[in-house]
Amino acid sequence: MGRFTFDLTGRTAVVTGAGRGVGRGIARALAAHGARVAVNDFVLEHAVAVAAEIEADGGTAIAAAADVADMAAVRAMAGVVERRLGGVDILVNNAGNAGPDAPMPRLDFWLTDPTDWDRYLRVNLLGVMHCARAFTAGMVARRRGRVITVVSDAGRTGEAGYEAYSAAKAGAAGFSRALARALGRYGVTANTISLSSMARAPADPSPQAAAQVQAILKHYVIRRQGRPDDVAAVAVLLASDESGWITGQNYPVNGGFSFAL
Repeated sequence: MGRFTFDLTGRTAVVTGAGRGVGRGIARALAAHGARVAVNDFVLEHAVAVAAEIEADGGTAIAAAADVADMAAVRAMAGVVERRLGGVDILVNNAGNAGPDAPMPRLDFWLTDPTDWDRYLRVNLLGVMHCARAFTAGMVARRRGRVITVVSDAGRTGEAGYEAYSAAKAGAAGFSRALARALGRYGVTANTISLSSMARAPADPSPQAAAQVQAILKHYVIRRQGRPDDVAAVAVLLASDESGWITGQNYPVNGGFSFAL
């Protein structure tokens, strides 16, 4: 048995929504394993800051601002990335929630309007499809690639008050499975990572926020919230050559909130 290195040297990765949180952690981890990383975010300043962190650590990174809900913007971003870093080998679809800095209010579905659903569907489902459309053609041509999409346990188990978000994440997971069937013959894999409650940074210091976290953690086997490094470790595995015979699968990184075969 050889030693597993998870070496990504010579590979180019795009990580969407990487200006903070989980996306930032994934971008930094891929760079630490040798990948050239395009740090995407809706807010250019956030992407620039993370790219600078990677460069300061000795890695190679560029900032690539774009709204993944806008197909034209994604195509333009793809052109910039390919000119500056080369053909993309790894796509991590991480951008999500309700878009940049948008709140996620819990609303009874029968009180919502289609305009309330649109932002969830555009970012979490169409954003994934836009990026896959922009980058997988090159992967097919090179007969090599990894597509990793961050979804949510809301899409696996359902979340009352977040029906549109749950639907969008479930749709992204279904799209990933279909993509895996289409791309496998070309040496390209597609998998998802499913998250549950993630710790916010910086944490809300209020007693009310602390009480809410403790109430949430009663439903978790491992009684802490997730951290970016928990997700980044799985993303590095799925981006590497060591995962070459894994496709169409979902990896719950959820502290035991839900179990699945």
